[in-house]
Amino acid sequence: MFEQTCLVIARKSVEQYISSNTYYVPDLGEMPEELLKPAGVFVTLYFKGVLRGCVGTINPTRDCAAEEIAQNAVWAATRDNRFMQVCEEELPHLSYSVYLLEKPELISEISELDPSVYGVVVENQGRRGVLLPGIDGVSDAQMQVAIAKQKAGIAPNEPVALYRFEVLKFNEPPSPE
Repeated sequence: MFEQTCLVIARKSVEQYISSNTYYVPDLGEMPEELLKPAGVFVTLYFKGVLRGCVGTINPTRDCAAEEIAQNAVWAATRDNRFMQVCEEELPHLSYSVYLLEKPELISEISELDPSVYGVVVENQGRRGVLLPGIDGVSDAQMQVAIAKQKAGIAPNEPVALYRFEVLKFNEPPSPE
């Protein structure tokens, strides 16, 4: 139920925004208790199984996780600068992943990371890179940190503050061709 609710919010948010340019407002009276608390959230969109957008917030920007999912789903469809905005014809072929983030914790060494369990945040002089856990092809913590540094525009030899976080991840199966 909880997992399905997260995915329904993401789907309804994207479909309503793309179809009518209006925002879906989740009915908070119908939400599981876990979605009424603030949380950082990432939403990833896939078109026929291929990455189509991903946007998230490490720290919450909305009053509750349900609202954070709705906002970030629309942003993944419209604001991921790697992709054009999702169009209406794509909607039936989209599948979604929703990540609810635990609060990031500062760690002192890279050995405290495990890319299959923890996401990572790297920070240096106002630049910040994030990598979610469980990314295909990311086999060790050094690779995870290197990718997060690259995303932030931080040189490989520059020192960074390291944070790790756990997630609850909910997936829809890829949509058929």
